[in-house]
Amino acid sequence: MAGKSGRSINAEQKITAKKLLFTWEGALIVLFILVNIFNMNISQSYTFANVLREMPKYLAEMFMVLPMAYILVLGDIDISVGSIVCLTGTLTCYISNAGAPFPIVILGCLAAGLICGVINGSIATSFPELPSMITTLGTQIIFRGIAEISLGGGGSVAYNNTKQIMPLSTKLGKTVPVIILVVLVIAIIFTVVLQLTTFGRSLYAIGSNKTSAFYAGVDVQKCRFIAYVLMGLMASMCGLFLTAYTYGANTTTGQGFEMEVIAMCVFGGIASTGGKGTLIGGIIAGLIITLLRIALGQANVNSQMILVIVGALLIIAVLIPGIKGKIDEMKKLRAAA
Repeated sequence: MAGKSGRSINAEQKITAKKLLFTWEGALIVLFILVNIFNMNISQSYTFANVLREMPKYLAEMFMVLPMAYILVLGDIDISVGSIVCLTGTLTCYISNAGAPFPIVILGCLAAGLICGVINGSIATSFPELPSMITTLGTQIIFRGIAEISLGGGGSVAYNNTKQIMPLSTKLGKTVPVIILVVLVIAIIFTVVLQLTTFGRSLYAIGSNKTSAFYAGVDVQKCRFIAYVLMGLMASMCGLFLTAYTYGANTTTGQGFEMEVIAMCVFGGIASTGGKGTLIGGIIAGLIITLLRIALGQANVNSQMILVIVGALLIIAVLIPGIKGKIDEMKKLRAAA
């Protein structure tokens, strides 16, 4: 459109390669490339075929990154997800060993995760004054406790009929695991919902200011409830695929997953305080950490050291926004002077 001066005013800003590069997601893409170069240098076994073969062991956690992003955008947190994985994975083995058909095994696992999500969501919305970390800490202990009681003295359960769960661990063609396709489809759905729907905008509004969102007509507690239910459902998906690749479950199944999933989200630029971040960043960050773990494992790096590296990445991700804010503040002070 042209003003009286004859100058043209563009309604939309042009997205340049420079602007894209300096976004969090752009930086993650660059880091993704650099990590792959690093991985190829530390491990001779780091090839496309080997990565595809080993990825399913780690990729199951990506199911939980998607709803965890929703919960963090809300300004909440859910640390019970690892216990839900353990409980649903254990239940899946028992249902299969009882002779249930394959569809019933899947539905039973998903239903258990859904119930766990409903419990978390009901507590969080019925007692909104309680911090979500405290409520999910309680359910974390309860869910894992139930799993450990059901596992008994042996502490583990294995599938009697491994052929029944083979469809979950099979490959498309000769190389691509089916879990990659499932994660991709669900990731697209979650991303579209968060970025392009009213529900997604409501999550950002709640995370930015719950009170303002409430007076703007957003059903705050309903949105929170849905997010927790989705979290439980996706945790059960993780338990389903994880046990399909490990052929069973034990008392350590899913242990520490909650911290790893939160690390992936925060490293992806999703603010733990709520209202900021994109799911695309969380997905890229999850892939970076997954590929790094594969390469370090191939290079026989101690598993504890891998945890140290992932923790260091999380700390860096948390510090960067603060450092950037201080730099911008210093620039403003210099400009004002």
